[in-house]
Amino acid sequence: VVDKSNPARVMRALEVCLASGKKYSELRKGERKERDFQIVKIGVEIPREVMYDRVNRRVDMMIEAGLEQEARAVYPLRHCNSLQTVGYREMFDYFDGKISRDEAIELIKRNSRRYAKRQLTWFGRDGEIEWFSPSEREKILEYIDSKVCTLK
Repeated sequence: VVDKSNPARVMRALEVCLASGKKYSELRKGERKERDFQIVKIGVEIPREVMYDRVNRRVDMMIEAGLEQEARAVYPLRHCNSLQTVGYREMFDYFDGKISRDEAIELIKRNSRRYAKRQLTWFGRDGEIEWFSPSEREKILEYIDSKVCTLK
């Protein structure tokens, strides 16, 4: 079953059906695969201000590394779904004269911060993730060892 109110999921389901030649329901059986390994999920928590500062600096680095030139190179393909992402969207609006270059960069930063926040919300719902501070390296290693030892 596909969420019909989510156009992106509907498009993805259609792509999968067309590529595979099968009904979407045939492909989604809801069964968990048995694996010969155990997944250990670890999350690293940093203060939001630190994360936002890192996002802002990363965007500045991307601009310096040529994001604008990269976006110009793919601008003729701007209608493609894969280019409807943070960074490209804002640059395309700049190229179209809708916003200034500085506004585009600030919007990339803002939208990247929002994306990072949504990721934290998404991962926060996963009860299997054990969260640590980056400074807790030894605790992380101990946790991994404790999980791996239960496999033996």
